[in-house]
Amino acid sequence: MSMQPALVIGVSMFALAMSQAAFGQNDKMTPIQTPKQPDAIALGTGRLPGATADEAWHSQYGSMFARNVTVATLTPFLPPKSKATGAAVIVAPGGGFRTLSMENEGWNVAQALVKRGVAAFVLKYRLNQTPADMAGFEESMRQMFSGAARRPPVSQDPAVALAPQIADAVAAFGLVRARAKEWNVDPSKVGMVGFSAGAMLTLSTTLYGKDVNPAFIGSIYGPLNPVKAPSNAPPLFIALAADDPIFGNSSFGIVDSWKAVKRPVEFHLYEQGGHGFGMYPKETTSTGWFEAFASWLRMHGYAK
Repeated sequence: MSMQPALVIGVSMFALAMSQAAFGQNDKMTPIQTPKQPDAIALGTGRLPGATADEAWHSQYGSMFARNVTVATLTPFLPPKSKATGAAVIVAPGGGFRTLSMENEGWNVAQALVKRGVAAFVLKYRLNQTPADMAGFEESMRQMFSGAARRPPVSQDPAVALAPQIADAVAAFGLVRARAKEWNVDPSKVGMVGFSAGAMLTLSTTLYGKDVNPAFIGSIYGPLNPVKAPSNAPPLFIALAADDPIFGNSSFGIVDSWKAVKRPVEFHLYEQGGHGFGMYPKETTSTGWFEAFASWLRMHGYAK
């Protein structure tokens, strides 16, 4: 598969930056017991090749995060049949492909979508491995940060670098469509929204995932590099804070990429909010991103 030149952003360095943005905060990471996930459905994409560490969880900022995910799952959140619009959203949390913000960027988003009559499916995709114990994980992050300045960026084709994660997302679309009748979903109204690394996965799945064809996609504080958008590119919603330490100073090329093929795109640039605001209540206008997203979904006929 040919490489999208604008997505060659150095996947390794991108993941490093995402991890650094989370790890560099003062809020301490605290190991917690892996929560029970009775509704999680294994996606059948297999165990992460070469994985040795098992899934572990920790809390940070009052929210739950997963790491060392080796088996991908999808957790349904379904509105009552009487309120269902038929639309569905696959929700991809972020975390630099090393952790997943399962609560703030996953479950909480899904619950908010359900209130709008939209079925939501939280994707717990496979992650790059980190040391099994928390102390080892924290030390590996420190070492990675200290050596980052000495390592040149490594440009990688996301279709290759993110192959396991893209496979997980493709399988998620397949599962939702296969069980669409059971879940009161219209197979033609399945979209995806991602946060940070999850936004990168959302875009990469759209560009590289075989026969995915999402009805719409959302990129929440993800990369804005220009891409070669397909002529049938799905409607795109973007939200970013201008003071985002990772993408706030980038160009907005992806907006032009969508406009170049005359496809719908909506872009919200908030003055403040930083990176990773998700569903956290903040005193910045970035907190309004979800209402804007819900209004956008309504405008396109997907939400109530």
